Amino acid sequence: MTVALGPGYGPSRWRGGSRTVFPEPFMRRIACLAAFAALSTTACGDNLPTKEEIDDATARVERLAASTHQVRGAFEMLGLMPVYTCGEPRRTFLNHAVEGLSASVTCATARVQAVDDVTDSVVVSFPSGGCDVHGLRFTGRAVLEYRGGEDLMEMKADLRELAVDGQSLQAKVGYGTCADETRLFAEVEGRVPNREDHTFHINSTVGKRDGLPIIGGTSLVFDGPGELTGPSGTDRITVTSLEYEVGNYLPKEGTAVVETANGHRLSLAFHPVLWRVGRVEVTVDDKEPVTVPVVR
Repeated sequence: MTVALGPGYGPSRWRGGSRTVFPEPFMRRIACLAAFAALSTTACGDNLPTKEEIDDATARVERLAASTHQVRGAFEMLGLMPVYTCGEPRRTFLNHAVEGLSASVTCATARVQAVDDVTDSVVVSFPSGGCDVHGLRFTGRAVLEYRGGEDLMEMKADLRELAVDGQSLQAKVGYGTCADETRLFAEVEGRVPNREDHTFHINSTVGKRDGLPIIGGTSLVFDGPGELTGPSGTDRITVTSLEYEVGNYLPKEGTAVVETANGHRLSLAFHPVLWRVGRVEVTVDDKEPVTVPVVR
């Protein structure tokens, strides 16, 4: 899965303290269900999906949204620290970065510790009551390891002791910079929130998207493959330019294709409409698409 981070996604936008209030994901799911139900009874055409197919599509969209919400949390954790400035001594950069983190995210604590001659780590800890960032609640701790410096820097973040919105996040993310290219990587897996019998797994190399900074933006753009596994088998997922804005639960725009375990193909095309209102065009196999209004 490839991820690009748009302008404004960085430490200056992070706040701690009181919990930011956004519409509950559950309410968004209810709204989506209601929209599907209404369309299934009012739409006209000879080749529309059946109500059973729409219900199945709705459930798969919910599981996909809940999974990418967790992946987004992993990359927002990565954005807690600024990207290394090439040519700057490693320890100098980290000391300044930790000072900035402490000032912008007051509910988190961070410390720098030496690992070896070429490696330092930053340990970021969140209180047991949680720390709210971009509408996500973080608990536990994360270890960000920086190796090299000046000419080449590799950063790896171990997030396996971190929880996002109460869900343990089995994730490793990181980046390499100061070489010929800047790249991100992600290995994320876990249980789908509120679907204890379903799991997701993403293991991908991530590349910097042209025209967008790697850290420090108001949006995340996902590209690449993934898997969702449940009692009925494994769905294979491919997302293309799936863009999330800060604090939103559902994508603003982009596409996702789900090849289901039972042999169907589900295509989802997200489009912005106004502010946090959008629409998703759902196509089941080769049937006519159904358009559903959503609140992101």
